[in-house]
Amino acid sequence: MLIVRDLLRGRDTYGKLAAAGEAIPTNILADRLRKMEETGLIEAKPYQQRPVRYAYALTGKGRELGAVLEALARWGKKHIEGTVVAKEFRR
Repeated sequence: MLIVRDLLRGRDTYGKLAAAGEAIPTNILADRLRKMEETGLIEAKPYQQRPVRYAYALTGKGRELGAVLEALARWGKKHIEGTVVAKEFRR
């Protein structure tokens, strides 16, 4: 879900995703991106050839998870004191 959140925020390259505040280990990040692509949640398109580097984007299926993140944020705000909700998930 952190990767979905970051892609929704415009972090679209491996480097930008790896630099997110949670410090996901690079081997885990690479594995998650591969699995997300295999399941149709994201698509990877090369933007550089040497070395090959990819830009990642949510598919329609992946973008639908934004509603799930929003619901989790609303639930946290309601039930867990001190929950901070990112501006893209506030209503």
